[in-house]
Amino acid sequence: MKPRLLLIHVGGTIGMAAGSRGFMPQPGFLLEQLDRMPEIQHPEMPSYELMESSPLLDSSNMTPSDWLPIAQTIQSNYAEFDGFVVLHGTDTMAYTASALPLMLRGLRKPVILTGSQIPLCQIRNDARENLITAMMIAGYYRVPEVCLYFAGRLLRGCRSTKMSAHRFEAFDSPNYPWLGVAGTSIEINEAALLPITWDEQPLQVQRLTPPNIGTLRLFPGITAAVVEHFLDQPLEGLVLEAYGSGNLPSNNRPLLELLDRACQRGVVIVAVTQCGHGKVCFGDYETGRAMGDAGVISGRDMTVEAALTKLFYLHSLQREKAEIRSLVEQNLVGELSE
Repeated sequence: MKPRLLLIHVGGTIGMAAGSRGFMPQPGFLLEQLDRMPEIQHPEMPSYELMESSPLLDSSNMTPSDWLPIAQTIQSNYAEFDGFVVLHGTDTMAYTASALPLMLRGLRKPVILTGSQIPLCQIRNDARENLITAMMIAGYYRVPEVCLYFAGRLLRGCRSTKMSAHRFEAFDSPNYPWLGVAGTSIEINEAALLPITWDEQPLQVQRLTPPNIGTLRLFPGITAAVVEHFLDQPLEGLVLEAYGSGNLPSNNRPLLELLDRACQRGVVIVAVTQCGHGKVCFGDYETGRAMGDAGVISGRDMTVEAALTKLFYLHSLQREKAEIRSLVEQNLVGELSE
């Protein structure tokens, strides 16, 4: 029997049509394009149903509240389908791919996000290959986690980040091996997958109630006044994009004192590196140790997207600040290295 897939179309370039102001989502247009693709009807392809969100969104318009309907759609259809493919815009795809593993507790089936840099309706596009291969992986391979597939690369969702606005190889997983490669054949890196849980607990959805959380990128010459203005908001959590292995200007005492006071009043500040590869390790340099002394938590090798959505998730659990700080440094869904 053929595997059955649910395609969840939330928007994005892959299903857009040309309009007077550029490419825009258009209800029903993607289904028209799929009906014109003989490859989709090939007997070796999984069978599928398409479910379209309303409204369809350019992913630049996605907010954390838009993640919940995706998770709930997967939950409500979980028993009926063997896998799920989420068709999503590229701009915020890595954020959604980082949030869903935290929201879908007990997931044991493939959930693969994909999209394209050029719409499916264009004669030259990357949408066909991304869609067909994502469907093949979701239907025929045991990948029990949320993934992102793009341009021959199968990535763990909460390890992915967008690297290019124009190249077909738009996404990468800088600090974790690819989960699979699609070339002349599809090869899955079994050793890199999350272990399959065989308990019979039903899939649960953790609703996120996004608190006051933000991100701030350090830059040469950043002043304490700038940071103070940012921290003066009713901030509960902050992802701080630090230099290198978790460094900041340690000779800027007002800045360090601001961070220390913020941590003491309960703001959970997590440092991640600005670098494409690497991790935060406060012990490497004096400038990093100063950040740790101020109460900032090491985000180790998490992406900005993973760190931000993890803070959303942990605050949504209504835990004490001390427990949130502890859980930030623990590997929950494969988002950071042990």
